[in-house]
Amino acid sequence: MFENLSERLERAFKVLKGEGKITEINVAETLKEVRRTLIEADVNYKVAKSFTDTVKEKAIGQNVINSLKPKELMIKIVHDELTQLMGGEQAPFNIEGHPAIILMSGLQGSGKTTFSGKLANRLIKRSPLLVACDVYRPAAIEQLKVLGEQIGVPVYSEPGNTNPVEIAQHAIAEAKAKGHGVVIVDTAGRLAVDEQMMQEIKAIKDAIQPNETLFVVDSMTGQDAVNTAKAFNDRLDFDGVVLTKLDGDTRGGAALSIRTVVDKPIKWVGTGEKMEAIDPFRPAGMADRILNMGDIVSLVDRMQQQYDEEQARELQKKIAKNKFDFNDFMSQISKIKKMGNLKDLASMIPGVGKAIKDIDISDDAFKGIEAIIYSMTPYEREHPEAINGSRRQRIARGSGTSIQEVNRLLTQFEQTRKAMHKVSNMNPKQLMRAGRRR
Repeated sequence: MFENLSERLERAFKVLKGEGKITEINVAETLKEVRRTLIEADVNYKVAKSFTDTVKEKAIGQNVINSLKPKELMIKIVHDELTQLMGGEQAPFNIEGHPAIILMSGLQGSGKTTFSGKLANRLIKRSPLLVACDVYRPAAIEQLKVLGEQIGVPVYSEPGNTNPVEIAQHAIAEAKAKGHGVVIVDTAGRLAVDEQMMQEIKAIKDAIQPNETLFVVDSMTGQDAVNTAKAFNDRLDFDGVVLTKLDGDTRGGAALSIRTVVDKPIKWVGTGEKMEAIDPFRPAGMADRILNMGDIVSLVDRMQQQYDEEQARELQKKIAKNKFDFNDFMSQISKIKKMGNLKDLASMIPGVGKAIKDIDISDDAFKGIEAIIYSMTPYEREHPEAINGSRRQRIARGSGTSIQEVNRLLTQFEQTRKAMHKVSNMNPKQLMRAGRRR
């Protein structure tokens, strides 16, 4: 995500390396490169110029205080301004009401239907209902049904009815009758903005009065995405933007321009193909990632989406009794995989993104471990201590791995289990002492 933009900004800041203070000359040289970088990232020219003018105004005359170096101070100023450029604070997402109604809009191919499924998956605890209102493309209705089946969410459709306003109204009545907490209405898209589409989506909005009207846009289309969003907003007055495909070869222009040009917040971003791969948009977190500072808040948010409190308590009890087994281990691996691309997850940890930018981290990293565990019998997974020499040989043959790999996994698992058991039985004072020793 934004790797090229991050690298170019890093090079721009190198102008200040070794400088003793910020001057008009070195600031001008740095910001010239920053502006060029933003424009090449497909940021709107006026936005890029205004951004660098603001940074220059704030940087000139700044005293380098304490241990901050000019480069570090400039990075801080740019970070703060990037955050403001993208909206400053995280925009609220209104799902009050019984049911809450969310209306999706966007061009065909923007990822609107897929995002509808992802959002339903995100809001699964609210018992969502997906509504198929694209009456022009049977494939879109079928796609929504496939997604709904995949995540266990019902899809409302009316075969033969070509009136999307009626379908949406009937779906809301159905949701009220069956106790659904959220209704997500997927509407028709077009290959370009046209009058018929605008009138139709406006009629649906007027009829159902949604809590949130979201405009979904493909971030890989850059400045075209911003222009399309503006055209939609002028007619529809939507509540927020969804940027999809941020995990692709995106240059970042849409994320950095859209708030200023359209004056509507980005509320969600799509970060991968998996149904769990969406994040609430945090301007400060995105600025962190653009400047290679990680995004620990978004990482924690993804973790929280995967962990159920009751399951966590049960797991804690097993760890305390030293009963953590390979079934539990596989469950944790499954949760990690659902959180998204492994390299993307690692890049959210401060300081790690830059270190791993040239390292290929495959999403198949767990395959060898999974093969070994799947080659165990149910008894062996529950009783790792029973896996003797002959069992290890059988597991190695069954998993297509070596006896050394099986031994290594069993040794690492036992060390991890002991460490978890020890920590779980420590009182707070012991934990503090252990932390001080490290």
